[in-house]
Amino acid sequence: MGAVPPRSYFEQARPELVAQLPARLGRLLDVGCGAGGVGHALRDRVDFLAGIELEAEAAARAREVYDEVLTGRAETLLADLAGPFDTILAYDLLEHLTEPEALLRGLRELASDNALLHVSVPNARHWTLVRDLVLRGTFGYTEWGHRDRTHLRWFTRADLVELLEASGWRVERTLHAPLTPAGRIAARATGGRSAEFLVYQWSALSRNASAGSPSPAGAADRAAGGAPP
Repeated sequence: MGAVPPRSYFEQARPELVAQLPARLGRLLDVGCGAGGVGHALRDRVDFLAGIELEAEAAARAREVYDEVLTGRAETLLADLAGPFDTILAYDLLEHLTEPEALLRGLRELASDNALLHVSVPNARHWTLVRDLVLRGTFGYTEWGHRDRTHLRWFTRADLVELLEASGWRVERTLHAPLTPAGRIAARATGGRSAEFLVYQWSALSRNASAGSPSPAGAADRAAGGAPP
């Protein structure tokens, strides 16, 4: 086992992700809620706030903010939640799962007809990973962060879109944190394609897709080569 992440790891409010959400969120489920940092930021924007957290100590702190928090692995706890939920968050979670598609399908069972799903994952295409593999001959695992030792799966932006759509979610948009000034210059010069190598993380906003419905937004996003910087 690696070292335990610092306390702040479980308390992150994730303002860069919260800013991507609409003003009102209805009944919200935060999968992997940590100690409730995101819940603090969203408390006034929801009607009901539920969470799932693997670490018992972090879950206990989250209960100070959330209306309901279940402790344990999300894959085994979905049946214990009373839906439907209008908004579902899964920040930095999918990369820790052996079968992320199974969880995403399970979340659809708890989702309202037009529910919003917001997920984030580390970007497997970041230039530092390519550097370490090619020049240093190592994957470069660390105790936490971009190449956390507990990560079981890796996603590029295209991989994330494919996973979500295969699980029944219609991708509306993929996004990333603001680029540096140099990154913005590179993005303009490459039509936004350089962002694929410059951002540490991708997030995706998706909707619960009805059976058999097309996913034109996700297809268009893939064709465009990524979200605008």
